[in-house]
Amino acid sequence: MALVKRTRVEENLFGQLVIGPPSSGKTTYCGKLAKLYKEKLNRDVAVINLDPANENMCYIPKIDIRQLVSLENSMAQFNLGPNGSLMYCMEYLEENFDWLLNQLSSIKNCYLIFDMPGQVELYTHHSSIKNVCEKLQNLNYNLCCVHMVDSHYCSDAPKFISTLLLSLSTMLHIGIPHVNVLSKADILKANSTKLDFGIDFYTDVLNLEYLLDVLDDGPLTKKFKKLNAALVDLVQDYSLVSFILLNVFSEKSLMNLKSAIDKANGYIYGSGEERNIQSLLSCAIGARTATERFDVDYM
Repeated sequence: MALVKRTRVEENLFGQLVIGPPSSGKTTYCGKLAKLYKEKLNRDVAVINLDPANENMCYIPKIDIRQLVSLENSMAQFNLGPNGSLMYCMEYLEENFDWLLNQLSSIKNCYLIFDMPGQVELYTHHSSIKNVCEKLQNLNYNLCCVHMVDSHYCSDAPKFISTLLLSLSTMLHIGIPHVNVLSKADILKANSTKLDFGIDFYTDVLNLEYLLDVLDDGPLTKKFKKLNAALVDLVQDYSLVSFILLNVFSEKSLMNLKSAIDKANGYIYGSGEERNIQSLLSCAIGARTATERFDVDYM
């Protein structure tokens, strides 16, 4: 197989790495976003599957890591479990980076969407994906990390604290522009009465001391109350974590997230796409309450 020389790409190429825990909606988002870009914005887009365990794709990938390495074969060959096999696959991708670069060289003038694996360890302390990102950035690929987390974690204070820490750890480890997303916002809206605080508390990550006040006083939670307080202080000290709500079935919600991502990685759109954006974003102005903003922007 002929491999391309590792030289900087003359033009700036843009894209996003869609990461997050399993069942957070990454693959569905990739499919919906690719369709929106093509049909509404006339933006050429290529979806790239880098998840060797992804078998139910709702899109046709331009590049599929399963052509390089298979999760099932790795498990069988090395007697690994699913998590260990995923780590091996990412290490194999890093070692065979020229394969990925050769595949990317055949994609011209396209915005890139990378559908990534769901194992969180790959983004908190494992180095392979981080190293692949650094190599792509050195070749003029301008990438933004889109970290998707299921919004149902907002309904439980300890889980939300864990989500905050996971998001912060990922941001610091991967080290590229980063947008945190609470997915399945339509479900969050339907169950908003079960939340301890308003929706903007979770998106803007306001005074987290209030989270400690609603923790269950049960024996297990009480035992770790000081630890939770320390974690909350850590997240607040960095002041990096905030979230954007996403309902993948709403064009307005997708467009709102798209704007944040384009700002993060510096994507500059053409005049034709700008006109399409303005027509899609024509909606009521002046919503004042958090609930009204939610209805306008995400439903």
